[in-house]
Amino acid sequence: MVLRRFLLVALSVAGLAGCGFPAGAPFQAEILAEAGAENPTFDVVEVSRANLARVATWPSTGWAGQYSWLTAGGGGPTNVIRAGDEVSLAIWDSQENSLLTPPNAKSTVMNGMIVSPGGTIFVPYVGEVVINGLTPMDARQVVQREIERIAPSAQVQLTTLAGESNSVDLVRGVMRPGRVQMPSRNYTILSLISEGGGIDTRLRNPLVRLIRDGRSYEIRADDLFADPSRNIAMRGGDKVIVDEDKRFFVAAGATGDRLVEFDREHITAMEALSMAGGLAENRADPQGILILRDYPAEAVRADGKAGPKRAQVVFTVDLTTADGLFAAREFQVNPGDLVMVTESRMVSVAQAIDLASAGLLVRNRLQ
Repeated sequence: MVLRRFLLVALSVAGLAGCGFPAGAPFQAEILAEAGAENPTFDVVEVSRANLARVATWPSTGWAGQYSWLTAGGGGPTNVIRAGDEVSLAIWDSQENSLLTPPNAKSTVMNGMIVSPGGTIFVPYVGEVVINGLTPMDARQVVQREIERIAPSAQVQLTTLAGESNSVDLVRGVMRPGRVQMPSRNYTILSLISEGGGIDTRLRNPLVRLIRDGRSYEIRADDLFADPSRNIAMRGGDKVIVDEDKRFFVAAGATGDRLVEFDREHITAMEALSMAGGLAENRADPQGILILRDYPAEAVRADGKAGPKRAQVVFTVDLTTADGLFAAREFQVNPGDLVMVTESRMVSVAQAIDLASAGLLVRNRLQ
């Protein structure tokens, strides 16, 4: 009878241990065990205020490190005449028998003159006048001086309309992509996106990309909308693409395992933990936050100053100290990083106690 009760208790406890408790997250010591070996394959770097400046100089991983964008007015002249533009002249001349005005008229209008590939327009009795690259005001003064040679009393008014060569392409990421004719030289990128029906609402964390003169510029849509100085004027031949920001980091361990998308340009270690769901009070080890990162081989430096000593680095974060907390608010998580929240040793102790208590409860019921 005693043997029977012993076997029942043993089987009950074994069943609870086999199916009642999850394996849990790894412990910090388990992951860092190799760091003390003679030839470790990775480096361990503490995230502290003393190390922040040094690590910040290391090459970025997973992306360029920041997005590059133009400021308003920073993309070159936006209000100049170019080949393909349409120019109209209105000329007033009070002189009798003027060469420029019809009989019994004091003015004439010349509409629809297209700026040639050489940057000129043809004015009767004057010839070719170069106006390419000039603002409308400067172009008017040039035409005025040329006309004064044959009609000293003439006055000139000049207006322009952007030509077909001054269109821009909305490639994708808006409700109505396509080629858009710029109505003026001050046509901005927000006006262009609005013309395309706005950013496609199905895009998560949209990123606006501008291709101009063979170079690519990028900015998160939220930042573009929030800062008026980013609302740049468009130029003929520009291409605008709106895509999802595909950057992410991996959260694992006591927070659960998931991919977390970047919802802003830069994310700190503290923000990453919050985005991953925070630290479970009864599981996570606040002294055992690990950030695993791969650097390219060319970034490795023997002295560990301008780059890491090894291509694989484990950054350790201790949130139980003021220094660790301040440093975690500044340390940048890179795309592709693995943010591991290790498990507290107290979890295993608690599980062992629960298991023993369950065994005792079964034994008491059998007695």
